[in-house]
Amino acid sequence: MADHREPPDPTAAQAAGSEAPARKPVTGTIRPRLGLGARLRNYFLTGVLVTTPIVITSYVAWIVVRFVDNRADRLLPPEYNPGTYLPISIPGLGLVVFIILLTLIGMLTTGYVGRLFTRAMDGVVARVPVLRSIYGATKQILETLMSGKSSFREVVLIEFPRLGQWSVAFVTGSVTSDIPGGEELVNVFIPTTPNPTNGFLIFVPRRDLVPLDISVEAGVKLVISGGIVSPEHLKVRAPAIGDALLRVAARCPAPPPGNVA
Repeated sequence: MADHREPPDPTAAQAAGSEAPARKPVTGTIRPRLGLGARLRNYFLTGVLVTTPIVITSYVAWIVVRFVDNRADRLLPPEYNPGTYLPISIPGLGLVVFIILLTLIGMLTTGYVGRLFTRAMDGVVARVPVLRSIYGATKQILETLMSGKSSFREVVLIEFPRLGQWSVAFVTGSVTSDIPGGEELVNVFIPTTPNPTNGFLIFVPRRDLVPLDISVEAGVKLVISGGIVSPEHLKVRAPAIGDALLRVAARCPAPPPGNVA
């Protein structure tokens, strides 16, 4: 019996061979498309974050300039003040006059006569009971700030106000004392949040401190922001094995032994 099947079509076979392989399904998390309201809210919050620091900084700078202008304008005679001849006042003119005046005072006091005058003024103020304390403290603080060196040497953790509660502090120096044992004490300043100009000054042995591996600038940001701007991990700077860490290790219970395979 003859086979009546039709021979295969070479064109169909070539088309089947050239057919592209099936695509694999796309795997992964697809981010949902935000609506118009959510995008507008994100744009608004981004604008607030960008403009708020600029506005606050500009406002504070404007207050300082106006304050100096109102005081320094009185040093200029009316005939030499451009505001006398102009319909508007020139902002910043008093600040320029104040800077020039301070520069002239610094130029005069660096000479021989100026140093004699400064020494005589220090001697006069030192004889006044109340003014000598204010004058001496102010002068020492300004000399420290103008020296170009940071007053805060390092960032540390200290158990304050009680054991088990840690506070961020800054080391400002070291002193010796007549405490039995003759151990050197460290000056530690514990600032308050969000105003770091207030705080507590305590003297503790260095072994009670836990130094952190962060910069002073990062520590100040941590205090001012109330912990909002903080590193993900507070890394302890080695070597930091002291009485503080030993006390913590003694209070923490030992972990249960794991199962050994």
